[in-house]
Amino acid sequence: MRIGELAERAGTSTRALRYYESRGLLPARRAGNGYRTYDEGDLRLIQQIRTLQDFGFELEETRPFVECLRAGHPAGDSCPASLAVYRGKLAELDALIGRLGSIRAQVGEQLAQAEAAQGPAASAEPLCELAIHSPREGEDT
Repeated sequence: MRIGELAERAGTSTRALRYYESRGLLPARRAGNGYRTYDEGDLRLIQQIRTLQDFGFELEETRPFVECLRAGHPAGDSCPASLAVYRGKLAELDALIGRLGSIRAQVGEQLAQAEAAQGPAASAEPLCELAIHSPREGEDT
């Protein structure tokens, strides 16, 4: 298949495919007429890359999965290097979740302190100090 068909079937752009090619993630095979040619295996590579990127993986982190597929494995995550990337991403996510939990606790504490400082008035509707002036008939705005 040609690059446009691959892009359409993979749900991406030809520009992205050319970028993957420039990064060595997608093979650069050319037909006799100079057009790029791709096969179903290339579609699997792109689908693997896009799935991992949807999960938050950086493009370079997809390389072990792509290489695993290229080596003939049925899945991109059946190689030790791919599993190592998964472990690293999980550790990164766990750290981020921990950090976000801490930030959430701090924001909750700040809110509680702010509400306590305002007393019972905190639950009342805030007063709006802006008066909205509608022009009367015949008035310029």
